Amino acid sequence: MLIKREVLEAIRRGEVTLQFRRWTRPSVRPGGTLKTRLGLLQIGRMDEMSPDDVSEADARRAGFKDIADFRAWLATMKQGPLFHRIEVGWLGEAE
Repeated sequence: MLIKREVLEAIRRGEVTLQFRRWTRPSVRPGGTLKTRLGLLQIGRMDEMSPDDVSEADARRAGFKDIADFRAWLATMKQGPLFHRIEVGWLGEAE
């Protein structure tokens, strides 16, 4: 799961707690960790869902201004048969 640096920094500050991904198959698992260039992320709950079910609150937790901002981002993403809502949190610097 590739995450842009500015999003990683927002996760580290606690401003972003969700990510959304379209996949052929998930590349992370609930309860696992993800090593990034800034540090380690905790992967929390993952829910398969329809992008149409993303709420305004979820869009904001993922760092978007609103649902329209989320939908504009979604239109730029590659297509995939699975769409997931992923809870993320900062664990600290990678060793």
